Amino acid sequence: MSVRWWALVAVTLGTFMTYLDNNVGNVALPTIQRELGLTISGLEWIVSSYILVFAGLMLVGGRLADVFGARRVFLGGLAVFTLASLAAGLATSGAALIAARAVQGVGAALLTPTALTLISQIFPDPGERGRAVGIWSAAGALSMALGPITGGFISQNLHWGWIYLINVPIGVVTFGLGMWAVRPAFTRVRHRIDLPGLATSALALFALTYALIEGESAGWTSPEILAAFGVFAAAAVAFVLVEARAAEPMIAISLFRSRVFSGGLLTSGIWSFGVFGIYFFSALWLQNVLGFSPTQAGASFVPMALVMAVIAILSQRISARIGIGRTVALGMALMGTAIYLLSGVGADADYADVAPWFLLYGLGGGMLVPLTAAILGGMPRGRSGVASGVLNVSREVFGLLGITVLGAILSARQSGSDRAPLLAFLDAYQFTLVIAAVVVLAAIPVALYSLRASRRGSAVAWRSGGSEATRAGEGDGIEGDRASLTK
Repeated sequence: MSVRWWALVAVTLGTFMTYLDNNVGNVALPTIQRELGLTISGLEWIVSSYILVFAGLMLVGGRLADVFGARRVFLGGLAVFTLASLAAGLATSGAALIAARAVQGVGAALLTPTALTLISQIFPDPGERGRAVGIWSAAGALSMALGPITGGFISQNLHWGWIYLINVPIGVVTFGLGMWAVRPAFTRVRHRIDLPGLATSALALFALTYALIEGESAGWTSPEILAAFGVFAAAAVAFVLVEARAAEPMIAISLFRSRVFSGGLLTSGIWSFGVFGIYFFSALWLQNVLGFSPTQAGASFVPMALVMAVIAILSQRISARIGIGRTVALGMALMGTAIYLLSGVGADADYADVAPWFLLYGLGGGMLVPLTAAILGGMPRGRSGVASGVLNVSREVFGLLGITVLGAILSARQSGSDRAPLLAFLDAYQFTLVIAAVVVLAAIPVALYSLRASRRGSAVAWRSGGSEATRAGEGDGIEGDRASLTK
């Protein structure tokens, strides 16, 4: 295996750590609460401190990758994340654990956008890049499978600290492999860090993320939350004004002129909105309504995630045959259908009743990989770091919106019911599933429009085949997009 593919292993392992950390801890939160004597608020901040810092600094990570090189920022983020995981695993108080989780968020914000940038730099050929993104995405799907079941096993059989300590050996191995194998060609095209842009973007994302996290508990019209939304609005306006005058803006407005980039972000955001909240509440549904143990609930997601991982690797071949727009639209259709059919599962169901729709969901989810490849493939050299940062920020923010908005709908429906608590939750959960399905299905026309192939690209693909089919699927003449974006 060539050094480039070993580099992909390192990049994939680094991202896998951050995804695993997102999924492994939820099942063990009750155990952590008992052993550290935490309140519900303290427990929430174990999760929220990570998400808050992660979402708030992802654009910063992307910009630093464009200025200093993705390899340096990736390895730096990996070191920070690994050391913070060690601190989290050894924490003896709630405050120490929350602080360590926040530092983990810093490392993840440096790791995640630079991973996609490195893939773009290491694999310039569209065909190879598509396969690499498929493998990278498959690792994310596997983390969805391994996270819950690993968290359930550790919380039942080991000290909860191992939820975070398992990152340490993975981080050390990945760092050594990255030092050896990750050596992409890099030409610095951004010479300034753009501190005003970094400060205003981070403040806007911090404020928005905080408002979304705390809005339900504090009250959406409370002074605290209204102030957070106000800070977000003011910082966002300041960011736009600063970037309009910057010699080397962090996010050039021209990025959004690309149909592939703008439509891809919206499609990805709609997916995140409809799916994140449902994934979160499904764990509660499996345990509280269907009576699964934490380990059983975690194991329920394994087949779905394995199917998603396999289809993610094969998705490039599918998109080469039918086009990226149709592939992503088909994936959205399958996922939306699966979410809707889950709404018909009753309280007396077992895993056999749930599994077909979980598998259908995984089949659709794996077909979304070409979306990421198309967005990154349309970026001019030197802007891939911020572009991947914007992509990840949109997923996190839309995902938080999904959790909060769908969660508010579920809570309102449940509190307004006169049924027994479990039946009231089931009714509210089913109602929310239908809404989420409609949201996911709404992404189908967006994907078909924004990711459609141009006539010129289709002609090239017909003549050349193979990797050119991937180029054709990137839509609207990617080369034309690149030309306009570099002006």
